[in-house]
Amino acid sequence: MDDRIVTGQHVKAEKLDSAKQLRKEQTPEEDLLWQRLRRSQLRGLHFRRQQVVHGYIADFYCHSADLVIEVDGPVHITRVEEDAYRDEVLRSHGLTVAHVSNADVRADIEAVLVRILELATKRVPPSH
Repeated sequence: MDDRIVTGQHVKAEKLDSAKQLRKEQTPEEDLLWQRLRRSQLRGLHFRRQQVVHGYIADFYCHSADLVIEVDGPVHITRVEEDAYRDEVLRSHGLTVAHVSNADVRADIEAVLVRILELATKRVPPSH
């Protein structure tokens, strides 16, 4: 069993295909953030990108911290209700959902990483 993914969920092939396509077509801001999260670079936290989580595709997901990071661009302006519902569903499964804007990623990636780390370490017990 891979402890870095959500287990016990049935995922349709179409959803997996959509996630795979989104990984190929990520935005410049998602790519910038991914370059800093991949390979457990952020204090050893393992993130997956475009991960199917409880029926939704999360931009970034850290299983050990129960943390979903969404990078919001212009399309989210027209999806406020859908995004709020998705966040509610994810939170009902015990996940923390954080939104960062494209502008924040471009302007101050270090501040975004600090915020992500703060959220993640609230959920991850310290190792001995």
